[in-house]
Amino acid sequence: MHTAIPQKKAKKEYLLSISIIGVLFFIFGFVTWLNGILIPYLQIACELTNFQALFVTFAFYISYTVMALPSSWILKITGFKKGMMVGLLIMAAGTLLFIPAAYTRLYSLFLLGLFVMGTGLAILQTASNPYITIIGPTESAAQRISIMGIANKVAGMLAPLILAYFILHDGDSFVAQLEGLDAVERNIQLDLLSQRVIAPYLFMTLVLAALAVGIRFSPLPEIEDEEDKPGDFSVGSKTNIFQFPNLVLGVLALFVYVGAEVIAGDTIIRYGISLGFPIEQAKLFTSFTLAGMIVGYLLGIALIPKVISQQTALAISAVLGIALSVLVITGTPLVSVVSVALLGLANALVWPAIWPLAIHGLGKFIKTGSAMLIMAIAGGAIMPLVWGKIADDYSLQIAYWILIPCYLFIYLYATRWHKLRSWK
Repeated sequence: MHTAIPQKKAKKEYLLSISIIGVLFFIFGFVTWLNGILIPYLQIACELTNFQALFVTFAFYISYTVMALPSSWILKITGFKKGMMVGLLIMAAGTLLFIPAAYTRLYSLFLLGLFVMGTGLAILQTASNPYITIIGPTESAAQRISIMGIANKVAGMLAPLILAYFILHDGDSFVAQLEGLDAVERNIQLDLLSQRVIAPYLFMTLVLAALAVGIRFSPLPEIEDEEDKPGDFSVGSKTNIFQFPNLVLGVLALFVYVGAEVIAGDTIIRYGISLGFPIEQAKLFTSFTLAGMIVGYLLGIALIPKVISQQTALAISAVLGIALSVLVITGTPLVSVVSVALLGLANALVWPAIWPLAIHGLGKFIKTGSAMLIMAIAGGAIMPLVWGKIADDYSLQIAYWILIPCYLFIYLYATRWHKLRSWK
């Protein structure tokens, strides 16, 4: 197995490496949770139905499924460090596409930009997630990923508020103004609205390109594949990645988890409005969900592995998720919407706990295994659409039933399935 950086000699380099990866995780969160404000913005600017607007989330997250395995091949050629640089440059290309999209007001071009951004993130996450897992002791991996999660979710809290300041600060009055305009003047105003996105996305392009250069010349150490060792469950006898049940079931657990996380974060505003909460209040609800996740990450840092193990934290999170989902479905409007926000707390430790359990013992298969886990992020593309279909056919509150089997699957992975060494 790869040895951690020597303690005395590289303490400074170790902390610097953690800090650099922390910046990358901040970027993950910032870019990912921009979707929450982009959905209503593009719905107005491009005159979309609710179903059409949800393709913002679909285009972004489906790129992980399409590009995760190619990301693994890229990393085999470039290595982890240069792979991070490539991922950042591809993300910069995606944000740059927003400029012609804004001038033409073509929704398809916006979606292409989101897909390209997701492609860059797929490469970046395929490299950085195992990096933060392997860079130190395995038993404290969840603690390190929790620290990264704080950076990720703080960015997620800030991103929609910052972007909204530039592009949708006058949303209610703008929509009201459109109603009294003729077709020509309406198109002029919508074109101006569309172009508001140019400045912030041009700035993001420059930042991503600068970070790519910074990563290239940073002191981040390169990580090699883990070597097989006798203590591991015989990696040498494995001929393909699907012979690792802990990985395959971990991929499925991450799929349902990401779906649950995106549902909790991206539907709560719409759900709150449907319950009668004013838009001025409801637009803050996603930030409350992410605040719950930050609290969960802080608990993870404090408790793992000193007080509880990664597996125990995962099981507790799943049980809490089931309990909160029941309250969402059965509670009064206030209890229900607060329970959706508190799902952030239940979700916080799921990602950092599943990763080390799923990639444990993969040896030479670690990069492909990492890519498969990144593919599971497609749960964020598929599950919200299922939620939306149920919401349209029945009600928004009933649609949250979809979360219960998700958390049950995670519980079974935490208590049983991560221990499996073969399918027999």
